[in-house]
Amino acid sequence: MNIQAPKGTKDVVPQESGKWQHLESVIRGVAAKYGINEVRTPVIEHTELFARGVGDTTDIVQKEMYTFSDKGGRSITLKPEGTAGVVRMYIENKLFNEAQPIKMYYLYNPIFRYERPQAGRLREHHQFGIEVFGSPEASVDAECISVAVEVLEKIGLKNLEVKLNSIGCPECRPKYNAALKAYLEAHKDSLCSTCVERLERNPLRILDCKNDECKEICRNAPHVLDWLCDDCAGHFEKLKKYLEIIGIKYSVDPMIVRGLDYYTKTVFEIVSSDIGSQSAVGGGGRYDLLVGQLGGTPTPAVGFGMGMERVLLVAQNQGVKFPEPSPFDLYVVSAGEKAYDAAYKLTSDIRGCGMKADCDHMGRSVKAQFKYAGKLNVRYVATIGDEELETNTVRLKEMASGIEETVSIKDVKTRIRE
Repeated sequence: MNIQAPKGTKDVVPQESGKWQHLESVIRGVAAKYGINEVRTPVIEHTELFARGVGDTTDIVQKEMYTFSDKGGRSITLKPEGTAGVVRMYIENKLFNEAQPIKMYYLYNPIFRYERPQAGRLREHHQFGIEVFGSPEASVDAECISVAVEVLEKIGLKNLEVKLNSIGCPECRPKYNAALKAYLEAHKDSLCSTCVERLERNPLRILDCKNDECKEICRNAPHVLDWLCDDCAGHFEKLKKYLEIIGIKYSVDPMIVRGLDYYTKTVFEIVSSDIGSQSAVGGGGRYDLLVGQLGGTPTPAVGFGMGMERVLLVAQNQGVKFPEPSPFDLYVVSAGEKAYDAAYKLTSDIRGCGMKADCDHMGRSVKAQFKYAGKLNVRYVATIGDEELETNTVRLKEMASGIEETVSIKDVKTRIRE
């Protein structure tokens, strides 16, 4: 029987988990500085949440969701993105009654999309994201971008670029959609079949198409920035001003629309050239209408999502050095069964003091135990044999210097700390 992980999924083995833990630690530290609190939402949601929230013209809803009927006949979907679930939580738990803005982040958030696995984007991948509710100000947009950039820089990533755009609001976007549709109608015969359908329902989605011929047609399409209303244009100028105030470099890219229908005004991506054509490490934007669309009181909101696998892939490609696991403080070598009992007790006592310790669990010889201790990169090795049992001592060896001394068992923890 050949048992393997399903296509598009990946194990995190012990040798790699330290990198994940370091990334998570950086994220928690940065989020704490900005006063952002962690939230956790279910892996499964009712399918309607994503159909209404993400948009039924998006690739996610049309092609990529893992949807099934449960035993009660309800349509359930594995979470394909993070924002809709947090909005549902915001409404259901009446978080609008809390002081606004309310800032939240999610971490190690499993996301499921049925698509061809890409560089750093698997069918099951994980996202870190920020969601801020209650403020319409561009300063919050800038703050979200600042959090994303700071996390990536603290991990050690280089050569990153922030790309900005604004896709307007219900006042100005219909006018832009009409101009875009008129342009695309002239190229309808060259569009892919999916984009032909989008042309009637949501022409903005065509700008996000990955088909090479569609992308080439869109290069000369009208730019949404030329159609913004005064409010949207003013918001975009303020965003650029705030980014300049806090020293974040950016470029304006009118082709960024993101792949989700709920965005209004600000959209942005942080890209890297070190993962090939799939260059986005993270991205997001403002979604001022989504809370209202899902049944809540209309509330301005902004956020972003960042694929953790992609961050780690970029770090690997750039040769980023992650912290090594902390070494064991003590390994206890034993010679004989009675000595092993004492070694087992000493190991437990050292752990009880908050230090990292281990002993043999394989019945190894004394020589093999020392060899194994060397692989663990331990600071000290304590050896217990018949002579040490009689005197209630251990032979304590500092591995870096090779200095060895006889120490009372009760003094081992004090000696290691000194």
